Amino acid sequence: MYSLTAKILARASGKEKVEVGETVIAQVDKVVIHDVTGPITLEVIEKLKHQIREPGRLYVFLDHYSPSPSVPASNIHKKFRSFFSSYPQTKFFDVGEGICHQVMVEGNVLPGEVVVGADSHTTTYGALAAFSTGVGSTEAAYAILTGKLWFKVPEPMYIKLEGELPRYACGKDVILRILGIIGQEGANYKSLEFLGSGLKSLSMSDRLTIANMSVEGGAKNAVFPLDDTLINYLEGFGQHIELGKLAYLRPPEEINPDLVIDLSKLDPMVAKPHSPANVSPVGDIEGLKIDVAFIGSCTNGRYEDLLIAAEILKGRRISRSVRLIITPASKKILAKMLENGIAKILLDAGAIITPPSCGACFGGHLGVVGDEEIIISSSNRNFVGRMGSPKAKIYLASPATVAASAIEGRITDPRNYLR
Repeated sequence: MYSLTAKILARASGKEKVEVGETVIAQVDKVVIHDVTGPITLEVIEKLKHQIREPGRLYVFLDHYSPSPSVPASNIHKKFRSFFSSYPQTKFFDVGEGICHQVMVEGNVLPGEVVVGADSHTTTYGALAAFSTGVGSTEAAYAILTGKLWFKVPEPMYIKLEGELPRYACGKDVILRILGIIGQEGANYKSLEFLGSGLKSLSMSDRLTIANMSVEGGAKNAVFPLDDTLINYLEGFGQHIELGKLAYLRPPEEINPDLVIDLSKLDPMVAKPHSPANVSPVGDIEGLKIDVAFIGSCTNGRYEDLLIAAEILKGRRISRSVRLIITPASKKILAKMLENGIAKILLDAGAIITPPSCGACFGGHLGVVGDEEIIISSSNRNFVGRMGSPKAKIYLASPATVAASAIEGRITDPRNYLR
């Protein structure tokens, strides 16, 4: 039984099959860069004085500093706009379009593709039955110029999901539970491959969150099989899937898993400072006072995340001692929020809604936390200084837990608000 990752890399490298540990040179379908890691990529391309032969494979985003909060950031944006104006076929997403990892899964990545990005959370696209992984800025330049990149075929770690996900839980709780078990290095250079009957209860939003944070356990990539949930999702973006050509990506036959998770028994989870793997059920730390609550990022800034937050916040007000910052992950999500009245519910509850951006997640702008402040966040990392001051403390949780905590002013179990 070959892993889905091995099957994708075999096809991309023109081989019938590949083995774990084998080094292959694979055709890269798409490359993603953004305004933080991209300047180095651009510098390498300019230094080599090579033309970009297939600019249509390149996706460029101004998403981290969006809108620009400083002169240096504005100058980077200016340079990007100028350089890529010479390559009109490049998929260029300017300020306000959204976070790269969200926009890419809005119809821009297809099953079976090989996608690399100069960002560690490129693993997100594995939810679309693709091989996607983060690479260095110089490697991204090489992939842009040659259309190829070498990979060592990762060892699979099979994770079987059973049962049905409770209404109060989501993909964030699933991946935090997994990280709490395997640790921050438990999947080093492995491919997390998901299977089992529990997949049926996971929405695409859940899967994207799980794939996104797989890198926090050291994984090279994560991948979900091609099933009806994924097919229906892609059709919503106008992408028709030819099942005959992609049959190799269908759910695998029964295999012995490395880890089994019973979704029906899952508690809302929280990652405590200063590691996404420092996890406990919310009940263990319930009552801890907070200063800031953040719902957004490429991990949990999707419409479904904001919808559950609005359900909890509707008709209620956040604590006077808390700043609740909402950052939708893309312009499409923001438009849907406005169209369906979600934005009004959140604003009426006292939330601040920012433009689509990475924003507070990486401590760049739109909600930087100060000394000794405590923030509960739906983002993906809680390292020292990640969201601002190195003296701040970051707790990671689901959007439901963040919303409930914003009301109480303390870390709160969302089951108190979701019946």
